[in-house]
Amino acid sequence: MEFRIIDDTIQFYNLMLIDIAQAKDYIYLETYKFANDHMGVRFRDALTKKARDGVNVKILIDSWGKGPVSESFFTDLIKLGGEVKFFEKIKINSDIFTRGHRRDHRKILVIDNTISYIGSANITGYNLNWRELCLRMEGDLALSFKKVFLENFNAFNPFIITNKVTFTRKIKSGNFEIIRDVPSLQFQRLRKRYTQLIKQAKSSVVIETPYFLPGFLLRKAMMDASKRGVGVTVIMPKHSDMRMVDILRNKYLGILHDAGIKLLFYLPNNLHAKLLMTDDAIFSISSANFDFRSFRYQYEIALIGSESEILRQLRDHIDETIQNSQELDYLEWKRRPLIEKIFEYLLLPFRHFF
Repeated sequence: MEFRIIDDTIQFYNLMLIDIAQAKDYIYLETYKFANDHMGVRFRDALTKKARDGVNVKILIDSWGKGPVSESFFTDLIKLGGEVKFFEKIKINSDIFTRGHRRDHRKILVIDNTISYIGSANITGYNLNWRELCLRMEGDLALSFKKVFLENFNAFNPFIITNKVTFTRKIKSGNFEIIRDVPSLQFQRLRKRYTQLIKQAKSSVVIETPYFLPGFLLRKAMMDASKRGVGVTVIMPKHSDMRMVDILRNKYLGILHDAGIKLLFYLPNNLHAKLLMTDDAIFSISSANFDFRSFRYQYEIALIGSESEILRQLRDHIDETIQNSQELDYLEWKRRPLIEKIFEYLLLPFRHFF
C-alpha cells in the first residue's frame, strides 16, 4: 500500500482532481461542505465529466454544511445518472438544539477500489490557505472505505436515518481500524477510544484540532497522563474561524497549563487538522474536532493505526506545525480582558453546541 499525508489544501484538491480524472469505475464522495464557489464548481464539473464517461458517481453532502448548494447545482450530473443526497435538513421544532446539531461531518473519497482519502478538508475555496490534514491511500483500504460509504449512503434517505449496527460497527483492516461515530450521549465511540489511547500513553500525546473544547473525562485523562510523566501537547489555531469557540476554550487553558500540558497556538492561518498521536506509535486521522459537538452530536469517522510510513510523515507534519506555533503565554492569559472572562461564563452552558 502507498500512503501520502497532505496538509496543503491546494495540493490536496489538485491530487483529488487528478485521481477523479483517472477514475474508470466509480467515485464515491461524502463531505460536510460542498460550496457553490470556484472550487466547488471545479469538482462538480470534474465529477460531471466522469459521469458522462460512464463512471458511477455518488455524493453525500450534509444539508447544513452545503450552504447554497442544492440539487439544481448538480443538474447535469444527475441527468447523466449521478446520485446526489443531502443529509438531513434542519427542522425548526422543539428538538432543534439537539437534532439540529446531528450533522454528517465525515469527509471521505473512494475511487475504483484502489484509492481512498480521509481527513479534515471540505470542498470549498473558503479554506484554501488553511492547514489541513488529509491522508491519501492507494491499496486495499479502499475496499473498507467503499463499504463504509455505501452503508452511509444507503442508510440515509430524506425521511429516515437508519442507525443499524452496520452503520456504527468498527471495521478492522490489517493494522487499521475505522471507527464510525453517530450522535449519542451514551456511546461516543471516538471520545472513549481517544480517552483509552491517552490513558495508555507512556511517553507522548500530540493533539491537533481547530476547536478545543474537551469534556471532563478527556481533560482528566490528559492531566493524569501529564502527571505521570507523559509529554502532552495540544496545538490549535491562534484564531480559528469560530471566534466564540476561541473565547470559550480559554476557560480550560489555565487548569491544563497548571497540569503541565503544553499548549501551542498555530500562527500563519487557521489550523483545521484533526489528529491524535500517542507515543509516536499510534495515530488517529479523522473528521472529528476535539470538542463536545463532534463527540456527542455529529456523524464522524476516524482511521486509527500504527503504519510506520504514515507515522513518519505525521512526525514531519507535526514538526512543521510546531515550528509555526507559539506557546501559551500564561501571564498574558491571566491578564485577558474582563469582558472575555464574562463571555466565557456566559457561553459555558452552550459548550455542547459549538
